[in-house]
Amino acid sequence: MHKDLLEIARRVLQTEAEAVGSLIGKLDGGFVAAVEIIFASKGRVIVTGMGKSGLVGKKIAATLASTGTPAFFLHPAEATHGDLGMVTAEDVIVAISNSGETEELTGLVPFLKRFDVRLISLTGNTCSTLARAADVNIDISVREEACSLGIVPTSSTTATMAMGDAIAVALLIKRGFGEADFALFHPRGSLGKKLFVRVRDVMQSGVALPMVSPDAPMLSAVMEISSKRLGVTVVHDDDGKLLGIITDGDVRRGVEKWGKAFFDMSAHEVMTRDPRVISGDELAAKALSVMEKLSITSLVVPDEKGGALGIIHLHDILRQGIA
Repeated sequence: MHKDLLEIARRVLQTEAEAVGSLIGKLDGGFVAAVEIIFASKGRVIVTGMGKSGLVGKKIAATLASTGTPAFFLHPAEATHGDLGMVTAEDVIVAISNSGETEELTGLVPFLKRFDVRLISLTGNTCSTLARAADVNIDISVREEACSLGIVPTSSTTATMAMGDAIAVALLIKRGFGEADFALFHPRGSLGKKLFVRVRDVMQSGVALPMVSPDAPMLSAVMEISSKRLGVTVVHDDDGKLLGIITDGDVRRGVEKWGKAFFDMSAHEVMTRDPRVISGDELAAKALSVMEKLSITSLVVPDEKGGALGIIHLHDILRQGIA
């Protein structure tokens, strides 16, 4: 039985792969014209479709919107009951219908013609009512659906989504849409965080910043490191000037070298002078790169007066999903 199920899955995937592959030979001037119409539009792309085509249309609209082409999905049934008020003459309608005869879509044509709204159709029938009414039609026809009945939208919806991706990517490249643009629309995504989260956004500062004076005994320094849980403390003078840092590694090495006497030593005797620093305006991803290169877990963020503004720790960066 397992072999039968695997064979079914292989057949479905093969059929859908062939359906997508067949679209390559159908690409023509219509595809180019569609991309040019959308690119030249001063309005938005409004994607519409019924049933499974509508679900695919929502994905296409979302992909367009996230790659620099303002777009949204409009349900065709709701459109004829007032939502056509969302459509302006500067917009472009992308209508999806495998048959090209979906009543809810063909019913929109008189309105679109009256207000001179450009219409791009994606149909599986190039001679259909919708295809003939459109300014440009893109052929998304497939030889067969992947289901055993031959009627369940499977290959056709997969092919439609692939064609939508082709349009979105063509527009993306034509607009010169880059990583920074993508991150702008995905500020909470991993790329957005890498390109927009700054050191100052994630550093520990204020009461969370561990600090001791150079004359403080090492026992106090160890308590400060332990209580602030950053594995490090800043050493500063009375004027707030950064003198150095003491890390938990310094503590371990000091105990190994001096034993109990270590805790009676002062911070300035143990501290590392000229610690590694990074500007608060640098990207957090840059701080991570520096830490990895130097095999350390924290960097001091200096202020304009030579003091310590904060500390950025490896764990703070990783908690942001930056890696």
